Amino acid sequence: MIASSITPTSVNLSQLRPAIYELQPQLVEWRRRLHQQPELAFKEKLTAEFVSQKLREWGIDHETGIANTGIVATIDSGKPGQVLAIRADMDALPIQEENEVPYKSQHDGRMHACGHDGHTAIALGTAYYLSQHRQDFAGAVKIIFQPAEEGPGGAKPMIEAGVLKNPDADAIIGLHLWNNLPLGTVGVRTGALMAATECFYCTIQGKGGHGAMPHQTVDSILVASQVVNALQTIVARNVNPLESAVVTVGKFQAGTALNVIADSAQLSGTVRYFNPALGEYLPQRLEQIIAGVCNSHGATYELKYVRLYPPVINDAAIAELVRFVAASVVETPAGIVPECQTMGGEDMSFFLQELPGCYFFLGSANLSKNLAYPHHHPRFDFDEAALGMGVEIFVRCVEKFCI
Repeated sequence: MIASSITPTSVNLSQLRPAIYELQPQLVEWRRRLHQQPELAFKEKLTAEFVSQKLREWGIDHETGIANTGIVATIDSGKPGQVLAIRADMDALPIQEENEVPYKSQHDGRMHACGHDGHTAIALGTAYYLSQHRQDFAGAVKIIFQPAEEGPGGAKPMIEAGVLKNPDADAIIGLHLWNNLPLGTVGVRTGALMAATECFYCTIQGKGGHGAMPHQTVDSILVASQVVNALQTIVARNVNPLESAVVTVGKFQAGTALNVIADSAQLSGTVRYFNPALGEYLPQRLEQIIAGVCNSHGATYELKYVRLYPPVINDAAIAELVRFVAASVVETPAGIVPECQTMGGEDMSFFLQELPGCYFFLGSANLSKNLAYPHHHPRFDFDEAALGMGVEIFVRCVEKFCI
């Protein structure tokens, strides 16, 4: 389990406005239903059907089938004003759940191990509340239920399909339930919150041969091992120490027998960074090192570099809006956590490249209830008291922004 250095603050759901406090049991019911039926990227059919059913019941205009399973709902106040978009992701992970709870996953080998079931429930609760209280805001709200955040990414195809248009969104917000922070806290910061997510696949071609006759070979394992070591110099000696970056080789495959020098070796890994200026430099430097090491040993290589998600970079004004609102929901100053960066990635970044916005973390861990396992763990779960808090923060952002 994780251990947080942030001291939990007291949480009293009765401090929420009455209509959202009364909605809390329904939020839990929705979340648990979604948790029992986890679905992988672009296959969130049951989830999308459930979301659409609820939106129809509430008379909320929405469009389905965007990027396969995505949904965008529009709640118009009937008064002129700005348009705020709210984004929630819906997909689960290929993990076998180990929790023994009444709402345990019913789909073998699939699990909501990152909180997206909670994100969807919070977005539904926000949609319901706003549809019943249109008099409390101006303009409109677009609520985006997005597939495939865990990969290969549903944000970009939804943007390309026009979910930010008609009416055109002026800003966007989103949250991630976060077990790295305790219940009763909100992590929000201006600028980079989450890192770019990129990966590489490299095959090093040597010359195989007998293990007792190495002089007749080009040892691909030796070459690849030196590549692994040399790649660590990128962050240690090429990146400004005031910047943050990661180059990790997570997979190394080579060889078939103990007395055979391997003909080829395969390496793959991930690259992370906050500063977009590193986006061109890091892959160039990575290839320079691979080429140099291979050349010095007489080996050749093939390299595939893949850019997945850019860094999540929050707009200063919208981050301040979220910070101001969150401070009215949690106890301050301990409840607001500005130093909450992570090298994890998120395709919310594509939305933030299109318009000003803020992605923030909503603390959801509770050690006293044994609800503090990290994200993507087979025993991940969170304190459901965070659900009502998420709705309250979203609603207050709407009321402050859509005026």
